[in-house]
Amino acid sequence: MRKVRLVLAGLVGVSTFAVSYVANGSAGAATKAPSLATCKATIANQEFAKGKLTVATDNPVYTPWFVNNKPSNGKGYESAVVYAIASTLGVKKSNVNWVSEPFDSSYTPGHKAFDFDINEISYTADRAKAVTFSTSYYDVQQSIVALKKDRIVKHHTPAQLKTYQYGDQIGTTGLAYINNFIKPTKPARVYSTLDQAVAALQTGQVDALVIDTPTGQYMASAQIVNKSNKPIATQVGQFPSVGEHFGLLFQKGDPLVSCVNVAISTLKAKGTLAAIAKKWLGIYARVPVIRP
Repeated sequence: MRKVRLVLAGLVGVSTFAVSYVANGSAGAATKAPSLATCKATIANQEFAKGKLTVATDNPVYTPWFVNNKPSNGKGYESAVVYAIASTLGVKKSNVNWVSEPFDSSYTPGHKAFDFDINEISYTADRAKAVTFSTSYYDVQQSIVALKKDRIVKHHTPAQLKTYQYGDQIGTTGLAYINNFIKPTKPARVYSTLDQAVAALQTGQVDALVIDTPTGQYMASAQIVNKSNKPIATQVGQFPSVGEHFGLLFQKGDPLVSCVNVAISTLKAKGTLAAIAKKWLGIYARVPVIRP
């Protein structure tokens, strides 16, 4: 549906698509939110690519958000959420087209070759200056991942955690958390991709990574293993919630966000989003919290 915004743009002045934005920069409550029926009709009948959605994510993608690096298979939390949103808006699974978009370029200003991007992208005020976010589809906490053999695993307060060498992927909220919350005595090492950051942990270049809790738990339980395929990492703990959340990312001002927000609200009200989270993220919720 890449060109659907050209049709919807003409409706921005109409009350059903008049979107106002709340102080945190996410798409807020509309002056009069479009009805689900209006959204379905608009998407089904729009002129250019009837009933289709183009969805972007990174390559590779990781469990538990996706499974087997195949966004289109409907497996994993984010893949399942996309298809649930599509179904709610009357879009067939076969009409959801996936494209690749690197994480750190997704929130840069300018034209987007997709309808929305889903890639564990946390809302921040700075990012919202360049792009538009949907309402939250997942509320997230950050956690520390380290090798089991390292002494950091015995330390659980911010004061104790300051002396270690951290690393993370460029542009992530995990990296911001290192710099703004942990405030380590050594500058964090920054990597272009998450794979590079994981490799740095495995080879001892860094002592720990800061990553969202579900991804961190998967890394510790299944991704970072020895030659015998046994896990060699652990999740030291997760930080208290600070209101961080993931939102779908749209080109700045894209009115399609109002319909997607209606779909997300519908999925929340029906308990569908909670059921998807329980299925794909339930085992990742039991991680101790790091307290000051």
